[in-house]
Amino acid sequence: METDHLPPRTAVDEHRYAVLRDLLADGGVVVLSGAGMSTASGIPDYRGPDGLRRVQPMQHAEFAGSAQGRQRYWARAYTGWERFDAARPNAAHVSVADLQAAGLVTGIITQNVDGLHQRAGATGVVELHGNLGRVVCLDCGETYDREQVHAWLAVANPDFDPGTVAEVRPDGDVVLPEDLVRTFRAPRCLVCGHDRLKPDVVFFGGSVPREVVEEAFEVTGRADMLLVLGSSLQVMSGYRFVRRAARDGIPVGVVTRGRTRGDAEATVQLDALLDDVLPRLVEDLVDTGGAEGAATR
Repeated sequence: METDHLPPRTAVDEHRYAVLRDLLADGGVVVLSGAGMSTASGIPDYRGPDGLRRVQPMQHAEFAGSAQGRQRYWARAYTGWERFDAARPNAAHVSVADLQAAGLVTGIITQNVDGLHQRAGATGVVELHGNLGRVVCLDCGETYDREQVHAWLAVANPDFDPGTVAEVRPDGDVVLPEDLVRTFRAPRCLVCGHDRLKPDVVFFGGSVPREVVEEAFEVTGRADMLLVLGSSLQVMSGYRFVRRAARDGIPVGVVTRGRTRGDAEATVQLDALLDDVLPRLVEDLVDTGGAEGAATR
């Protein structure tokens, strides 16, 4: 997948890097990752380094309340799925998995819906916003594998030809002309027959399930440090964990390009690409055994 949308590289502040490294060396780190985690895998984020939203995502109310909205979403998502699914973990995902395997990272909470943390080998990932690889019926609750639904859509739309596909967006869809969308046949639930099949993700305007929020707060509460990676923290679903950590005296580290909503709560903040920081942390803390207390793989 393309990586043209990556923000420009900036020099790593060495003093701040050293502070971050020393905090991680003590272990007990909980990672909170955002869309910037996956940009190097070819999945763009919603906002650039300036914090401004670059794309308008699907809204929960539009999807749940409009057959036309569901048709539009599924036409776009069907078109973008194979490219989205082809994304592979990048060095940042692998580094987090390595830090977890070494015992330094004890929990991972992600706002992403791409499953790339797990593909990189991470375990016990709390997915705040769900996963595009699952589909659920809003009426009867039946669940399906996304690949199965994609195969149904291919059979139901044999003549659907979007032509040259634009950039895949963070939620896996692409922009299509409305006249093309109107020809698309959206999926229906095999159990109840209704057309309200939805990817098992939290659309904008929707709510994170309470049990997921509680699990994420529990993970955060056990942390000795909260490490925010690739998130501007503009939405409360992620920012609330930074606020809770700061309130409880848990150090907060932030690594991302540009400013974040949580800069005031951060113990240390690095304005840098993740690929320039995380592999280096693995080298310093794991590969060389250079930090006291770092676990041996």
